[in-house]
Amino acid sequence: MSAPTHTRPPRTTRGGVEIRLPWWALALPVLAFVALLLLILNPAEAHATAGEPAIAHLLERVQQLTAR
Repeated sequence: MSAPTHTRPPRTTRGGVEIRLPWWALALPVLAFVALLLLILNPAEAHATAGEPAIAHLLERVQQLTAR
């Protein structure tokens, strides 16, 4: 004869669904973003740079677009 098991009902939030992400699901995109941002901000480390850094071109373009 088997004993009945007692299970807890799932906890729900206002929307009815609870989503829990592991720590690395947020850490990996943040790490990738920071790494790419550092590459943009420090173009002297890159071997294929020529002329002005990319951030200067980006800021110049933003300035042109906002001046219109």
